[in-house]
Amino acid sequence: MLKLIGAALTAAFLVTTSAALAAEKPNDPDIIHIGALFAMTGKTSYYGTVMSQGMKQAIDEINANGGVDGIKLEADIEDHKGGVAKDGVDGFTRVRNLYNVQAVMTSFTPPTLAIAPIADEQKIFLINGGGVSNNLVGASKYLFHNRSLASDLGRAAVDHAHDLGLKKMAELAWNSDAGDNIVKTVDEIWKKDGGTVVASEKMDVGAANIDTQIAKIRAGNPDFVALWLFSPDPGLAAKRIRDFGLKVPLIGVEYTADVQKLGGAALEGYEFTSDYFKPSPDEPWSAAFAKGYKERYNADPDFYAANYYEGVYVIAESMKRARAKGGDWYHGDKIAAALREDPTFKSVYGGSMEFQANGVAKKRVALFKVENGDKVFEKYIEAK
Repeated sequence: MLKLIGAALTAAFLVTTSAALAAEKPNDPDIIHIGALFAMTGKTSYYGTVMSQGMKQAIDEINANGGVDGIKLEADIEDHKGGVAKDGVDGFTRVRNLYNVQAVMTSFTPPTLAIAPIADEQKIFLINGGGVSNNLVGASKYLFHNRSLASDLGRAAVDHAHDLGLKKMAELAWNSDAGDNIVKTVDEIWKKDGGTVVASEKMDVGAANIDTQIAKIRAGNPDFVALWLFSPDPGLAAKRIRDFGLKVPLIGVEYTADVQKLGGAALEGYEFTSDYFKPSPDEPWSAAFAKGYKERYNADPDFYAANYYEGVYVIAESMKRARAKGGDWYHGDKIAAALREDPTFKSVYGGSMEFQANGVAKKRVALFKVENGDKVFEKYIEAK
């Protein structure tokens, strides 16, 4: 039944009636190649795995229902090796030269920032469902985001800490654009609300030894520790914080299977804000996606898989709208223009999402708590 619902919703999502009104016959490619820049190898290959799985599932579904007005889609995935800017540029250049791609799915901040000026020059549509740095906003006039950025997650986290009556914050952040942007945004908000920052430490992505940073955090005698880190590093941070004898609350911005594997029991009680994908029987498309993903990959989809699955549908629908105008529609700038003309899209999370003028889709943020190794939904925190 869910397969039938999913197929029907896939077809409905791509339906448009304006194609018949096109002023001139559209000039179509034989195949629509969609490029992708993911972390397929290295310490952060988890992301590339789930992102590519979500992308491929969406492409298969859309193709099974006729593609984009009969034109089939194909995924062309390149490896940026965990966020290496040069590898991102090389991959972008390769898919452009080999397949004349007009739309590229991107992830991680450094490679996305590196390709942004090239995308502007070549007028290529970009969509990011994974990178979280605020530096991504406005990096290219053709760049769109269907996930909450790091500062959105951090702001929601300290809003929650404020509601708990906590006053003294210690923070451990990634030494990266994402970490820097959370610290910059959050510290200002936290101090404005009457809080103090008693320690502010950085760690390199994937660092094996963070004892020096943890010792300084302990010396600050905080009410809580904020972890502005992404998978798998919150796990190590939680473990070492507990090993050092700190028993204060931990509040962060991500929790994945890899985080749990590294942190284990030290993560008990850890709270975090996140984009939230939860299939619901009240949301047929959401449920159909989750069921299909489980059947394909023997795993439940996380929000990264959901974002890149959803992102393919955004690309396909934007292409449908651009093609409806006829002529030489198959260009990234025309695909982007079609999105901006009507920025509302159906969301696999349920309901719809709207892309704001800055290219970021407005989404609410969820707050979770880890209990017995499982993440337990507590509440939604509305975007501010």
